[in-house]
Amino acid sequence: MSKPRKPKGRPISGWIILDKPVDFGSTEAVSKIKWLFNAQKAGHAGTLDPLASGMLPIALGDATKTVPYVMDGRKIYEFTVSWGEERTTDDLEGEVTQSSASRPAEEAIRALLPRYTGVIEQIPPQFSAIKIAGERAYDLAREGETVVIPAREVEIFRLTLLACPDENTACFEVECGKGTYVRALARDFGRELGCYGHISELRRTFVAPFAEEQMVPLETLTALEAVEDRDERLAALDAFLVDTGEALSNLPHIAVNDDQAHRLKMGNPIILRGRDAPVAEPEAYATARGKLIAIGEIGEGEFRPKRVFG
Repeated sequence: MSKPRKPKGRPISGWIILDKPVDFGSTEAVSKIKWLFNAQKAGHAGTLDPLASGMLPIALGDATKTVPYVMDGRKIYEFTVSWGEERTTDDLEGEVTQSSASRPAEEAIRALLPRYTGVIEQIPPQFSAIKIAGERAYDLAREGETVVIPAREVEIFRLTLLACPDENTACFEVECGKGTYVRALARDFGRELGCYGHISELRRTFVAPFAEEQMVPLETLTALEAVEDRDERLAALDAFLVDTGEALSNLPHIAVNDDQAHRLKMGNPIILRGRDAPVAEPEAYATARGKLIAIGEIGEGEFRPKRVFG
């Protein structure tokens, strides 16, 4: 019987909070980071369009198990809408499909924003990763098909008009929940204002629970390729890693001792004692000596592991 193949790369775990540049795809960014860090596994928490810049959290190793918790987090975007044209992709990349000489007044724009705050119905862009009958919408759109995408509920927590630099553009900031398409906001603003519109600039500044100051520009990381000593180079890169457990900071937390950590790693529940012990939580995480041990549920005086970490 053949031996199982040893995974290529280092068994390193943690998050890189990448400041993704424009004209660089999310998948391309993940591949680059995986190669730079010589990591066994890598994945991202929320696609950014190639024409968008900003925060792209990339998980390495065991941190990939925490990706869903970051995907569900709130996000903040700064974006510029250019009025007068609607495009196939709802951004600069697409072809013009509608145009207008009309331009909205600042008062009309401000009056529009409350209608796009709270839980709203939104139809994702034709060029999006939404699956229609098993196919990605953008694949169908590229083949010339008109894709019928049903509306879905998204949540907008905050929507602010930042500036109107000139009559052709307006700058906004939005704090939103999972699944919100900012390109669709630009499209719908333009339609409702009767002037059409599309995204001309888009930057993501926040993905909960990570902070803007944790972002690392791609060029900062790629500059370390010039370091000839491999160990020195990898150590310099590893200094930018954010601990895996930070992705779970919005969940309840319990600290365990070494014996309890061993039981959890074996997949066994542990008894929670003490007056301050949580009674019931559908999801929580446990650490030992500051290191992430497990994600699990709390009930009936026990912490039951669902996912364990090495």
